[in-house]
Amino acid sequence: MTSFRARIKQISEEKGRIILANDYNSNKNIESKTIKNIKTLHNYLCGLKLNFHVLLPLGTKEIKKINDIAHDHGLVTIADIKLNDIGNTNQITSDFLWNCGFDAIIVNPIMGKTSLKNLVDYAHKKNRGIITLCHMSAPEARHTYELQMTGKTKLYQLFLKLALLQKVDGIIVGATFPQIIQYCKNKVKKRLDIYSPGVGTQGGDAQKVVSSGSDFLIVGRTILSSKNPLDATRKLSQLSFSK
Repeated sequence: MTSFRARIKQISEEKGRIILANDYNSNKNIESKTIKNIKTLHNYLCGLKLNFHVLLPLGTKEIKKINDIAHDHGLVTIADIKLNDIGNTNQITSDFLWNCGFDAIIVNPIMGKTSLKNLVDYAHKKNRGIITLCHMSAPEARHTYELQMTGKTKLYQLFLKLALLQKVDGIIVGATFPQIIQYCKNKVKKRLDIYSPGVGTQGGDAQKVVSSGSDFLIVGRTILSSKNPLDATRKLSQLSFSK
């Protein structure tokens, strides 16, 4: 099996750089709705992201089924649980998610450089990926991720340094902060990928995000709440090729 970065890159070159954030507000019929989305939208997606609150109501059997169907339709899958704990807990949790079929996990780098390094090394041995938070898309994110640390360093800059040091596969930088995306892109160049949630409903402009340097757009409500999800996904996918 090739690395996670290689797999998602190969898929995105054919289908575009849109990852569906399959994050519903209700836990009713999650399995059937998710499978329907995969089968309907897969031609214009490179990946599927499932958030913590979507995973919790599902059993292992249902999660494995969703991952298997996503893989059968040429998508990678990402568990968005923002994992942040001691090494033993991180390993047990990641093992569970790998065994359920996920290709990557979104984690919180606040766990520290040693715990993050161990998690990345463990994932890479299994050809899986680790994506770390750098700067989130919610408006209030600026009050935390842009906190001034020692010297002139801000928290998101510290998270970026950690991501590069520990060789993670990607970082999360909200689509609502294109100037932060551009800053990060200038620093990372091609050493990792930038994933940007927050396009559309949260206010992020897809074209501006792509031109600022994002490698992948994580899109949820803009697609899920659309009158024509297939058309919305197709348009976003075509835009993502203009990078």
